[in-house]
Amino acid sequence: MADPVLELHEPVGDVVKQTTCYMCACRCGINVHLRQGRVRYIEGNPAHPVNRGVLCAKGSAGIMQHYSPARLDKPLLRVGERGEGKFREIEWDEALALAAGWLRETRERDPDRLAFFTGRDQSQALTGWWAQQYGTINYAAHGGFCSVNMAAGGLYTLGGSFWEFGEPDWEHSKYLMLWGVAEDHDSNPIKLGLGKLKGRGAKVVAVNPVRTGYGAIADEWIGIRPGTDGLFAFALIHELLKADKVDLDYLVRYTNAHWLVVRNPGGADDGLFARDPEGRALCWDTAKGSPLPSPLPQGERASEAPLPSGERGWGEGKRPGAPAPADATGISPAIVGDVTLPDGRRAVPAFQLVAERYLDPQYAPEAVAERCGIPAATIRRIARELAAAAFDAPVVIDQPWTDSHGVRHETMVGRPVSFHAMRGISAHSNGFHTCRALHLLQLLLGAVDTPGSFRYQPPFPRPIPPANRPGKARQPNGALDAPPLGFIHGPEDLLVDADGQPRRLDHAYSWRYPLAVHGMLHTVIRNAWAADPKPVDVLFLFMANMSWNSAMNTAETMHWLTDKGADGEYRIPKIIYSDAYSSEMVAYADLVLPDTTYLERFDAISLLDRPISDADHAADAIRHPVLDPATQREGRDVRGFQSVLLDLGARIGLPALVKDDGSPRYADYADYILNHERAPGVGLLAGWRGDGTQHGKGPPNPGQLERYREHGGFWEAPVPAAGRYFKMANRDYLQWSQQMGFIAKAEPVVLQLYSETLQKFRLAAQGHGPVQPPEAERERVATYFDPLPTWYEPFEGARLDLQQYPLSAVTQRPPFMYHAWGSQNAWLRQITARNFLYLHPGTAARHDLADDDWVHVDSHHGRITVQCRIVGNVQPDTVWTWNAIGKRRGAWKLAPDAPEARKGFLLNHLISDQLPGGGYANADPVTGQAAWFDLRVRLHKAAAHDASLPQFPSLGDGPGDDRPLRYGADFRTS
Repeated sequence: MADPVLELHEPVGDVVKQTTCYMCACRCGINVHLRQGRVRYIEGNPAHPVNRGVLCAKGSAGIMQHYSPARLDKPLLRVGERGEGKFREIEWDEALALAAGWLRETRERDPDRLAFFTGRDQSQALTGWWAQQYGTINYAAHGGFCSVNMAAGGLYTLGGSFWEFGEPDWEHSKYLMLWGVAEDHDSNPIKLGLGKLKGRGAKVVAVNPVRTGYGAIADEWIGIRPGTDGLFAFALIHELLKADKVDLDYLVRYTNAHWLVVRNPGGADDGLFARDPEGRALCWDTAKGSPLPSPLPQGERASEAPLPSGERGWGEGKRPGAPAPADATGISPAIVGDVTLPDGRRAVPAFQLVAERYLDPQYAPEAVAERCGIPAATIRRIARELAAAAFDAPVVIDQPWTDSHGVRHETMVGRPVSFHAMRGISAHSNGFHTCRALHLLQLLLGAVDTPGSFRYQPPFPRPIPPANRPGKARQPNGALDAPPLGFIHGPEDLLVDADGQPRRLDHAYSWRYPLAVHGMLHTVIRNAWAADPKPVDVLFLFMANMSWNSAMNTAETMHWLTDKGADGEYRIPKIIYSDAYSSEMVAYADLVLPDTTYLERFDAISLLDRPISDADHAADAIRHPVLDPATQREGRDVRGFQSVLLDLGARIGLPALVKDDGSPRYADYADYILNHERAPGVGLLAGWRGDGTQHGKGPPNPGQLERYREHGGFWEAPVPAAGRYFKMANRDYLQWSQQMGFIAKAEPVVLQLYSETLQKFRLAAQGHGPVQPPEAERERVATYFDPLPTWYEPFEGARLDLQQYPLSAVTQRPPFMYHAWGSQNAWLRQITARNFLYLHPGTAARHDLADDDWVHVDSHHGRITVQCRIVGNVQPDTVWTWNAIGKRRGAWKLAPDAPEARKGFLLNHLISDQLPGGGYANADPVTGQAAWFDLRVRLHKAAAHDASLPQFPSLGDGPGDDRPLRYGADFRTS
């Protein structure tokens, strides 16, 4: 019998419109089938570069996200007390007049008294620019409690990072290690890539305390103890160094391994790079008039000295040669040895410092095995497997290319070992250095942007650190001199007052958290309540559910939002909140501005923000209204937040938002997307600029959005074939990147094994330089600003008696939900509508627990009482649950007895926003990243309960009709 002819993409409605999904951060292309003005079906767009037609449960359930009963309908003005959920509906004219009045009055008094913080918004290219125009330094977004360790660790080491900004070489990698990876970000591309790897027989190793999703299909699961990934990486480095399995040629070509580091203990230049009078870093040239061609032919080692093993002497004797610029050609640089510079100072190559540190016996597999929960034999085996995959069969691509020195290479040779890492690494107080440890391990293997390894996605790599520093001062028109978020190059860039104390409300960019490149959203509510460092007048939040699943210390956060001073007024005077749905945070707002759903608005998925590029293509995309919000529900009157923000900016006269005559410069967000230029020729979208034939850079094009619609809602441009690998030092790529407007100059990016930026902070803490920390911060800065990756016990565990709190507790991001959005979705709730605490069988046996028993879970901060389940997919000293399933009664228009509220729960109730004993945020000391996964707990069997604890008063009465929500049956009969 012949196979049936299946019309797999036959339209099932009157019309199909193509846009971008918003059900997670993957940003897949979707085809939305409409019938009679309603959504009939959502499928993946086969032509889209992100997902190639693949769509997950979340994306398909976007129908029920759009038609959610929890959608807000009108602007709301509070009429009861905060937290009661009592509002009256008002019209937009009144809402905008109120908001503009509050914002105008605050700006006239002091722009920094506006705290503007956004959650999972994907529009920071607009919101950060708006904050700059307003003039407030108190702006930040979601990344501070999500991914800043990953971003900062990568950008200060590689000029790029994991997450959505880089990817494994799915076509050529033979060995992939997933470190702390869940299924929420970039999920469909990862699924597609894993399918390719598995089909080719490549090995996949998952390092995670919990085995779900990707880990479930991995060839090997390493159930590591939370917070010890850095130790594991150092043990692997230790083994590679002992075995001489290090790509020295790669290190000298592309990293600062050969740069000379001054050894002058106690001196102001100790640990800095030796430089010539022009400021160029120096190396030690051993050629002495007999130069080797540089760069060396691929595959040869760049140093005449073999890599010393643990038995060889270090720093003994003097090497012949002379200093030379480290970026010069025609030299043979040393990577080991103690040298004396012409001015008499001692110096050693940075690689020698690497080898001295990690060959130390404290990093041997036997020394770290117990703490990591990984047998020493397993650590040694993984190191051997990495070395074999990297060095025994390099990948060779027959593609000529030219490096940044002008040297032509006939082939591209790479190490087929790739890493990918995410929140499981990032969300620890030692996460920054753990991220750097993984990058160091990659660099030693020669496995960054080579065939088979981790690859940059345009617009990366960027200079290290990126050029833009955070705004500090206001111009005469009131705008900040730079965007409020940026990159610190040294102590002089910090946002501190004359006494060295934080200027920002969240304490980002202070001596407490210097490299907080995403800000610190998790500290905002406490500090606003405490007026630390000074009072705020208006707290303006967008899609940041700060009273519930985005809060550490939930109960106290709700108290801070409602607390009043002796004068009877709220200590946080005014709260404006925008969301599309009636989340828990809505009840705590004074004014609610209802957002559209993602099917009703314009968005720019911009290269200025979170790009959707892959390693071989630059790409961006739009969302556009496939539905008119005015027709979606009777009486519903909502507006896209971005357009509202532009409207408010024009009403209060922000400099770049009004024309000379005071009229609005932009009619709405679509107009802004089309006509705003961040720099001449650089706008939010890179495709079809100017007359429609220019890409990357070019004047605004009035027809640009229509071109995107015609092209499925996206644009992509291929990286030149000769520029697809070695992007950090590839002339073709760097010139193309400059032409596209991604970088200012086509200069190579030198990858940083050793960070001089971090050493500058350590020197300041030791009393050197014009900008030094207050006395109380010196020891902390000197300890954690190590120029080489280091490891220390996660802070919560280090401050507690671990016999009292013997277990780690973490959440895992479910593949079928995203933040809190998904668990109000009628279709996704059918997958799971409540969560359990999952225990290893051994842990359950020690506590006499069985499936569905109730258990008290205690941290140093609080207690929850929940039901448990016994599973085999967890490290024995760890308990876990799904993230953000639990809901507060009355929120999200769920029924009062909805299982999410009655039996669901959050670990957030156990997590303190401050460290045990107080004093500092529960965060990484380098970046301020929220340390969600440092949580330590103990268990006690509990009597049966009717509901999980704690429970809080209901935020409302729930839906007027709580019958099962059905959708689409009438399509079959119409």
